This record gives sequence, structure tokens and C-alpha cells, in this order.
Amino acid sequence: MNAIDGTDRHTKVDEGPPPSLLTIVLDTNPHAWAHLSSSLPLSTALANILVFVNAHLASGNANCVAVIAAHSHKACFLYPAPNPVSPQKDHGTANGDVEMGGTSGRPLHSIPDNPNKYRPFSTVETAIVNSFTKLMEETKQSHLASTPTTMIGGALSLALSFIAKTTLLHAPVTSRADDMMALADSETTKAQRVPLTSRILIVSVSGDLANQYIPVMNSIFAAQRKRIPIDILKLAGDTVLLQQASDATGGIYMKPEKPEGLLQYLMMAFLPDATARAHLVMPSAGGVDFRAACFCHRKVVDIGYVCSVCLSIFCTAQLPDNLCLTCNSYLSLRSAQMNPPALIPKKKKKKKRAGQGTDSATPGANTPVGSGTPMHT
Repeated sequence: MNAIDGTDRHTKVDEGPPPSLLTIVLDTNPHAWAHLSSSLPLSTALANILVFVNAHLASGNANCVAVIAAHSHKACFLYPAPNPVSPQKDHGTANGDVEMGGTSGRPLHSIPDNPNKYRPFSTVETAIVNSFTKLMEETKQSHLASTPTTMIGGALSLALSFIAKTTLLHAPVTSRADDMMALADSETTKAQRVPLTSRILIVSVSGDLANQYIPVMNSIFAAQRKRIPIDILKLAGDTVLLQQASDATGGIYMKPEKPEGLLQYLMMAFLPDATARAHLVMPSAGGVDFRAACFCHRKVVDIGYVCSVCLSIFCTAQLPDNLCLTCNSYLSLRSAQMNPPALIPKKKKKKKRAGQGTDSATPGANTPVGSGTPMHT
């Protein structure tokens, strides 16, 4: 258009901080929360997380949030809700992704008309509470008795998929032709889209996640490739896998001594996004345990046997028919059984004696050997 009418048009560029997308993975395993019922009940933790979500949305007008529940038998979205809003019910957000009607014969909570509260905050809170209530009502005794684990791997996969979709749909294009050109050229896509900083926060209370090793590690590699930090708030238990996830992606790992101070830890350590963290001194996890979990018994091992084809880890050399459990490749483990691996102790550094390295009374005490000192005859 500038070449047609000779008018010089300037596009206004927003110089403020980029919008931030916060994806919260909440561990809702009833087995794990039962141990924290005396100090931090699940209802109290959810109320603190809702305050943290409102603080994140208030930090920027374009900030986004998503909450995913990692339950005992499945992983599902708490916000945005998967059920669309019907045209007769106008209870959701502007894009119509929150269901506020009654389900399963019982009406859910409606959005309260509170003039002293920002309505988008009430919309998000009501959607999360409704989805959480529905999830707990659908959880049966058979689901809890089948497995005590938590579906962290599935929740991370949902989080990464939502981040990828939100990044693509965040910046609308001007026309259909521009959309086709953006999809055809990746460089054009990067240039036309508004940068969106994304991060994942995992609020975990489960102790053993060794059986989720493979899906969680795949999610860690995907987040590392997309430069998405994974923050860990460990309220109970201890797992090596989440420490590795935080260290590999550049996130924050924190295990508070008092879980009842959940809101303070969330507001002070996990509220700043990637843009603000560049100017702050953030807490670190300290020493990270880089041990891996075996693929046969799902336990963390110090020494193991690695398949030469698929790099699967096993804690024992006695595999059925000497076949890899992952790729069914034949492994020659006879030499490994005869000569098992052993840990080589680290060499201790010798301490310098007192007076060594200083001027000595003995002539030639500090003369290096073989330095080519001329000899007198």
C-alpha cells in the first residue's frame, strides 16, 4: 500500500515485556496428599495456587495460564476446560473454552457477581474449582487401588502440546495469504509472531516416579529443545527425576521445609517469568543427583548395564534369553557377568607439607629435575 498511494505508514511496536504463559502441573494424587493432610490439605493448597494464578495474570495484561492435573490414573486439564460453552449459556471466557453448566446431575459453581473482584479472576477460579470437583467425583476406589503412581509424564505431554498450540495461535495474521506464507516459510513465521515466554511449574507431592522415567525424560528433552524451563516445587518426597528436569531445562528446584508456607514460596520464587529472572538472583537446587532408573525394575541405580543399540539401562545382566527388553536385540552379557563393573575411587590429593614451596636453606632444593643445569668439572 505504501508504494500505491505514496503514504509512509509506520507499524507501532510494543516495547514492553513479552507476554508470559504459565502452565501449572498440579499433582492431585490422593495417596500422596493423605500424608500432608495434617500440615497442608489439598483444598488449602488449591486455594493458594488460585491466588498465585491471579498474581500471574495481574502481572501482565496479555499473560496466559493453564492448569493441568496429574492424577493417579489420568492427566487432564483443569483450566481451560475441554468442554465448550453452548450458545445459550454465556458463562465462559471470550473464546468460549470454559464450561460452567451442571454435569452429572449436579449443578456446579457459578461465577459470583462480586463488584469488588476482577471478573476474569472469578472466571478462572470458578473453572478450576469446577474441573477439580468433577475430577474428584469421577475418581473411584478401583482407580486408587490399581496404582499408587502419578501421571506426571502425561501431564507434561499435555503441557508441551498446549504451549506449542498457544505459541502458534498467539499472534493473529492479517490475511489468509499471509497465513499461508507464514506456514510455508519458518523464518517468516518467526519474524511475524509476537514472542511468547513459556514455562512449566510442577507442584509435586509424590515420592517415587521411577516408573514414569521414559515419558518424563522424553518431555524433558522436548522442553530443553524448545527452551521451556521446568520449575519444580517439591512439597513432599524426593525424586531424582524432577531434579534432572529442572537442571536440564534451566528451571528452579525448591523443596521447602515447611509445606504450609506454600503461598509464600510461590509468590517469592516462582512468580517472576523468564524476562524478570535475568535481573534476579534465583534459588538453585545445589547438588543434583544424575542417577538413572533401570528399565527392568524402575529403580534408581548407581551401576547398570546399557544396551548398545537403544541405550536402555538395566540393573542386572540376567535378562531373559539375553534380549533387550526395549528393542529385543541380542546382548552378549557373558563378559559383563564374569567381569562386573566396579567403582573406581577418586584419587586423594596429597596435602602440601608445611614449608614446601618456600625458600629452603638447602641449596638446590627447589631446582627442577632435568632442567639442564650446567655441571662443573
